[in-house]
Amino acid sequence: MYKRLLVPLDGSALAELAFSDAAELAVGLDLECIILLHIYAEDQAEFGATHKAYLDRAVETLRARWDEARQAMGDIAAESAPEIRSELAAGKPAEDILRYAESNGVDLIMMVTHGRSGIKRWAMGSVADKVLRASQVPVWLLRATTGEKPAPDTERGKTIVVPLDGSPLAESVLPHVETLARQRSHQPTEIVLLSICEPVVPPAVYPTVAPVDMEADLSRARDADMGYLAGVEKGLVHKGLSARSVVVIGKPADEIVDYARNNPCDLIVMATHGRSGISRWVYGSVAEKLISGAPSPVLLVRPADSG
Repeated sequence: MYKRLLVPLDGSALAELAFSDAAELAVGLDLECIILLHIYAEDQAEFGATHKAYLDRAVETLRARWDEARQAMGDIAAESAPEIRSELAAGKPAEDILRYAESNGVDLIMMVTHGRSGIKRWAMGSVADKVLRASQVPVWLLRATTGEKPAPDTERGKTIVVPLDGSPLAESVLPHVETLARQRSHQPTEIVLLSICEPVVPPAVYPTVAPVDMEADLSRARDADMGYLAGVEKGLVHKGLSARSVVVIGKPADEIVDYARNNPCDLIVMATHGRSGISRWVYGSVAEKLISGAPSPVLLVRPADSG
């Protein structure tokens, strides 16, 4: 499913924090190629040699990260290294990232949520916002930190959290989740299927002739969500994967972020469309809070039939 990974760079050290994750993914999934793409402003053409030197160094750094990841994997790692190369162009970052991905068979984009201009530009601003809206391939977002990446917790294993809302579009991420769960690793991977049961808020003026038991309705909704997740879980277990279901009550954005904060996970995978459409799941309260508030990387997948 994943063969060619594109890592956009803006020249900042924070953007290069993607290298360790890119290297681990390359080893675990036997990626064929990793492309480092640097787009600089057209008025900086005179600094082309400097940009080229920066990319040459970045390629060598990523190769070293891949070798470290392969050695850490030991006997189960593939011996063949992916092609690691760089591309340099002058233009508009978001448009050129999308154009390059489409014309060069890229099937995954990995970006850091902080870059030269900070989180507003890279997470929800002019660059990553446009990439997320228009990309036809999954976008893997990493939250930048200034500290060292913590060592893997081999006792805990890896955890992938998958928020689902009951729609086929939301379930379209499952093949991606299966692929990631099967990657080479010394750590077992557990898939957590997460459903958020949102309480219905009655109108301020409610007819007293038709009282509604809100607690009973919420309990039935929770049972229905658990039954739905149980079916999805059964399908994953049947394929030899480890999975469990969790239903929480509250507002989707807050509950997903809180769950990730209180239950350490390695990745959150979510479709860019769900029951409420793209405005809620990606650029509304859910994904905006998820991208800016979740401590874990987020993989956003655009369903093939979402238009």
